[in-house]
Amino acid sequence: MKKPMFAEEQIYHIYNRGVEKRDIFLDDADYLRFIHNLFEFNDNAPVLNAGYYFNPETISSEVQKERKQRKLLVEILVFTLMPNHFHLLLRQQRANGIVRFMQKLGTGYTMYFNKKYDRVGGLFQGRFKAVLVGKEAHFIHLPCYIHTNPLNLNYRGSTSIKFLESYKWSSFLDYIGKKNFPSVTNRTFILNVFGGEEGCRKYIEDWVMENKNKKHLELINDVLLD
Repeated sequence: MKKPMFAEEQIYHIYNRGVEKRDIFLDDADYLRFIHNLFEFNDNAPVLNAGYYFNPETISSEVQKERKQRKLLVEILVFTLMPNHFHLLLRQQRANGIVRFMQKLGTGYTMYFNKKYDRVGGLFQGRFKAVLVGKEAHFIHLPCYIHTNPLNLNYRGSTSIKFLESYKWSSFLDYIGKKNFPSVTNRTFILNVFGGEEGCRKYIEDWVMENKNKKHLELINDVLLD
């Protein structure tokens, strides 16, 4: 795939997965660490041991009051983490912002993972993949596609929407008004597309039902990367 030229204020679908399709999240601590990094590394300043942590009891993000204001490299609009891959919807905020952010994210998480699991070498399957998101259909259907990725997992005994509401490792809960990792994402643009939190939940429900015939996937096939 040809490397895209990233432009400021443009939105991109970002995807990467584990080398040889291996799992890159083996327990809850791994998911939390990656989400920690989504916040921590989204800063023009060098990475420091800042006073920032995730509370494992409430599975929510907290930032100490004395933390300096970040200068964002990107706006994180949507994210979903799966056992062996991740999806991000990013809007670049400054020159080379996406490349710098993804370098920090990939390097930082790989160092953490390799140290924890006593391994060496690359963790991800090469450079991240990216595609420009620019059509109206993309803004409507791609967030739904990303947020419903967890339905590819086994969720027997639960309805689709109930399973998504129980899945912590995405931005979906924050989009429907259930505080999860609210500091990580900027949800204003996407919520405006769906008409607010209730509209977002309703559209996800409808999308899951209607997508059984793959109709919506045809509208965003040009921005799907997995």
